[in-house]
Amino acid sequence: MLFVGDDWAEDHHDIEIQNEAGQRLARARLPEGVAGLARFHALIADHLGGDEDPSQVVVGIETDRGPWVGALVATGYQVYAINPLSAARYRERHVTSRAKSDPGDARVLADLVRTDRHHHRTVAADSDLAEAVKVLARTHQNLAWARQRHANLLRSTLREFHPAALVAFDDLASRDALAVLAAAPTPAAGRALTTTRIAALLRRAGRQRRADTRAEEIRSALRGEQLTAPTEIAQAFGHTVIAVVAVLTTLVAQIDRVEAEMTTRLHQHPHARIYLSLPGFGPVLAARALGEFGDDPNRYETARARRNYAGTSPITRASGKRRVVLARVAVNSRLRDALATQAFAALKASPGARAYYDSHRARGMTHHQALRALANRHVAILHGCLRHQTAYDEATAWPALTDTTQTAAA
Repeated sequence: MLFVGDDWAEDHHDIEIQNEAGQRLARARLPEGVAGLARFHALIADHLGGDEDPSQVVVGIETDRGPWVGALVATGYQVYAINPLSAARYRERHVTSRAKSDPGDARVLADLVRTDRHHHRTVAADSDLAEAVKVLARTHQNLAWARQRHANLLRSTLREFHPAALVAFDDLASRDALAVLAAAPTPAAGRALTTTRIAALLRRAGRQRRADTRAEEIRSALRGEQLTAPTEIAQAFGHTVIAVVAVLTTLVAQIDRVEAEMTTRLHQHPHARIYLSLPGFGPVLAARALGEFGDDPNRYETARARRNYAGTSPITRASGKRRVVLARVAVNSRLRDALATQAFAALKASPGARAYYDSHRARGMTHHQALRALANRHVAILHGCLRHQTAYDEATAWPALTDTTQTAAA
């Protein structure tokens, strides 16, 4: 067998090839792209001898995404995506001076997959559809984060010179707020707006109900008493508002577009009906969870493995008489956040989930601890549903708790 460490950068890859005894057979710096990949395959072929079986090649690399990794997997190599934190700790086993270099990291990765690959997972063979859902879900979330950042910027700007706008609009990223602020970015322009004009702006932005009533509320707020800035400064701030509103308007439109495409792809996936059957999962959260979990049937051997990856299961630190149970820190934060949101939403949608949460609160857990425990339970339920290809059933998921709840209600 051959063991390859691949330390990747944006424009090149440092690789080291070792045999089973740990002897270095080759070291090279390869360019990113087709030419570099061709040289990679040539180096492997030079050392495989007469055995051309690609499964005899084990590659360690600190990422599981990108065309390069996809090409390695498609060739048939065993590709292990090593967590950078794991690689850093493994480096400390061999180098105490904290010396670091790209060729040295390639050697560390080659050593790691040669000796300790049984502690790591190969890159999951997810379907193209699951990968597409993940790409769209991550893009949707990134755009949502950008929308919030720009909404915060708009809020801080309006607080400087136009506090009446903050009274008029609770959500500055809403279509109502963006439509009115684009037409009247300064206090003087806001006071000049009539109810009829505001109502027309709201309807043009998509409001279909209570347009006249809402327009009167906005007009009253914009004409309320407020401390004012000098005219020249207010106009300068007005240009800032126009710029930020334009960015927010584009972000809102693109979020809707990406969400529509993401929902379409989600419903095309055979696991969609299972995810959407769980309480608290709507299309957005279901797409995020499906994309991050993937759909490789061999990726999670047990529910515990899935919960560990999700970051919902706790870790234990024990030494002597001291024993502490803590939440995981090194996790897939996108997946953990989606599962936490789903658990919170499930409190109203599922009697069993509510009873499970309440039982943990009664034992002295905080809200977040109980919610994390509920999310951990949901992951186990999801694992069972996916394994048996069955939709969620409340009575099956919470047999003891639902029976107790029904008895108490009677």
